[in-house]
Amino acid sequence: MALDRPALRRGIKDALPLYVPAVPFALVIGLAIAESGINVFAGWSGSWLIFGGAAQLTLISLLGSGAGALAAIVAALIVNARHVMYSAAMAPTFQQQPTWFRWLGPYTLIDQNFALATIEAQRSDPLTFRSYYLGAGFTFWTLWQITTALGIILGPVVPEEWNLEFAVPLLFIGLLVLGVDKTSKTVAALAGAGVTFLFAGLPNRSRLLIGAVVGVIAGTLAERWRR
Repeated sequence: MALDRPALRRGIKDALPLYVPAVPFALVIGLAIAESGINVFAGWSGSWLIFGGAAQLTLISLLGSGAGALAAIVAALIVNARHVMYSAAMAPTFQQQPTWFRWLGPYTLIDQNFALATIEAQRSDPLTFRSYYLGAGFTFWTLWQITTALGIILGPVVPEEWNLEFAVPLLFIGLLVLGVDKTSKTVAALAGAGVTFLFAGLPNRSRLLIGAVVGVIAGTLAERWRR
């Protein structure tokens, strides 16, 4: 497995600061697992089975509140639907990679890694991109497993006044600032956010799916108009 070691180290280095806002998020998930009443190992296993914090938190919260398993799974899938769009955006870059990477790479295509990968793909050859992507992706993966496990232990003892829930929106705001570098992306972000807010009352967080679809359509139209 050929890798560019400098690019691998650069991916690790770039991932570290982006992971910092996820630490309180991990504590929130740990607290949710501890208070949900479900088996602790089963709750933590979502960290590597799902590897998506928002979907994991949704699933745990709904199961802990007594929701049916099917409803909880559907809600988690809706929350993670944005990853389908990530995959579509990265498909041209991944098609230049070997088969083993095309199978492994999507596993670490989380929000932070997508933000880094979209920038790296514009300036790197396939080998450099692959090395950078794997360095960043598995840095996020390793730290997530560790901090969610710590969250199960430390989450319940963290004072409520710390308001760790704020870590979740702050994390996504930071990624938004990093990723929005064109007018079409700004249009997509604003349209998606506006529609999500307008449909806030819909069940099972389906507002996220609707907002995502509207955002993609708005961004596509804005890009075509710009051309």
